[in-house]
Amino acid sequence: MNRKRWQLCPQLPDEVLEQRLGGKFLPPALSPLLVQLLHNRGIEDPAEFEPFLTADERLTHDSRLLQDIDKAVTRLLRALLGDELIAIYGDFDADGITATVLMVEAVSRMGGRAVYYIPHRVGEGHGLNQSALKSLKEQGVSLVVTVDCGISETSEVEQGQKLGLDIIITDHHVAPELPPPAVAAINPKRPDSKYPFFELAGVGVAFKLIQALWGATHRDGEEDDFLDLVALGTIADMSPLQGENRYLVKRGLEVLNQTQRVGLQELITCAGLEMGRLDEDNVSYALGPRLNASGRMEHAVTSYELLTASSRDQARRLAAALEANNSERQRLTSEFLDRAKDELLAKGIELPVLMVGGPDYPAGITGIVAGKLADEFYRPAIVLQLGEETVRGSARSIPEFDIVAALAECQDLLTRFGGHRQAAGFLVPSANLEQLNRMLLEIAYRELEGVDLRPMITIDAEVPFSTLSGETYKLIGKLAPFGQANQVPTFLSRNVKVVEARRVGEEGSHLKLKLRDGRAIWDAIAFNLGDRETSLYLDIVYNLQKEYWGGKQLLRLNIIDFVTSS
Repeated sequence: MNRKRWQLCPQLPDEVLEQRLGGKFLPPALSPLLVQLLHNRGIEDPAEFEPFLTADERLTHDSRLLQDIDKAVTRLLRALLGDELIAIYGDFDADGITATVLMVEAVSRMGGRAVYYIPHRVGEGHGLNQSALKSLKEQGVSLVVTVDCGISETSEVEQGQKLGLDIIITDHHVAPELPPPAVAAINPKRPDSKYPFFELAGVGVAFKLIQALWGATHRDGEEDDFLDLVALGTIADMSPLQGENRYLVKRGLEVLNQTQRVGLQELITCAGLEMGRLDEDNVSYALGPRLNASGRMEHAVTSYELLTASSRDQARRLAAALEANNSERQRLTSEFLDRAKDELLAKGIELPVLMVGGPDYPAGITGIVAGKLADEFYRPAIVLQLGEETVRGSARSIPEFDIVAALAECQDLLTRFGGHRQAAGFLVPSANLEQLNRMLLEIAYRELEGVDLRPMITIDAEVPFSTLSGETYKLIGKLAPFGQANQVPTFLSRNVKVVEARRVGEEGSHLKLKLRDGRAIWDAIAFNLGDRETSLYLDIVYNLQKEYWGGKQLLRLNIIDFVTSS
């Protein structure tokens, strides 16, 4: 049995391909393979091909379609005209940090007075809290605008109102049936939302509010200056790169590659990257983790200060601090992931929900560890930081299991919870933990009955190995930017001859191969598959990858999985 499930997307019949290739107003160089790749991503109407591939402003929607945004604009304009002190209340991850910077800078650019508040991950946790609101009131704040938080915090909003604070919520997390009684609650996921696209990141929702505010004051277009922040937050938060997010990220990457923010310039240098050649992978695997690292290890204020730094010396110092935070985060992640796997393997991993933790698990890395466990064992995973009275949990899930819905069924046991379908956090009284574990197991047994709990690889198409070329890579590139819900295309080729295979990397953990089909020979790398035995002929699942060698761009195969050809 394969270690992973291979799921080949249904291939379009010839008559459907011909129909879609024969439509009017089709983009140039449209091919059967590209039509298949678009179909696999839910783009089936030929009229949608060109907007998706171009990823231009046609994918965006009018900000005024967001519920309550008119109320938010009215209240913000009153605050600006009245010289009120406005607090931007953010979150400690990259999405929340970039959204906070965006809102503070936008309000300031309009002549407003703004302060920011980002809670401490461990000391305060996600979202509004009464102590912070009281402190803001004492500073003279009269209006609080949340970014990337607030939609589930009815009691905190009510407490803020009693203090004399008006509160505007902007958020993108799963929304309750009734929003909190705020001045405005802007969230495309509200049950009564009429906004056509509901997968904006927190920074994306904040951007739409500024877009509406500046539109009301005839400053249209100036908000594009903030798209570098929008791209950073959207990619780092793993928001689906479909619909409006495609435009925001594509245009945002263009702005990021020319950013004038000295903090980002120094962070890019620290990460060993090059301005002008930044792509979504660089954000996902290098810049995003570094921005997240301060909130995980110390306080997210460091990342905020980096993004708003005005001097080169300050930016260089802050970038170095984030680099150190990220290295420590990587060390702790490796240490506690190994410990969690040992504990789970010792007691068995047959259960449909994995739960592990201890009093010394750092809160800043529990979500990362949970995500890696969910990926490796392909089932929902919860990592706990155990306290005497309260337990803090980070949950990551698989597409077949809605972890927020499961937590909602257990909400009577919880102090608070929130998140997304595949990523959530919660607080639970220690006395309720055992019952919570039982309830989640019951829900998982019910919801995952009959589900094959092996990691699944979705394969876009089976292609003859000999047909691959640089043109194939250019064709695939038309689908960029890649990310959640728009992964780099994955292919299957059968009966590929192994010309050479050798183990490389630390402890031989990777395989480096030369593969032949007919006259075509390709270099290939199979990361973390060094323990697998090869044979003369293989069926391989892979994607195409560029690498730079001697100043030249070369192509190689990134092998995800393989089996001996039958």
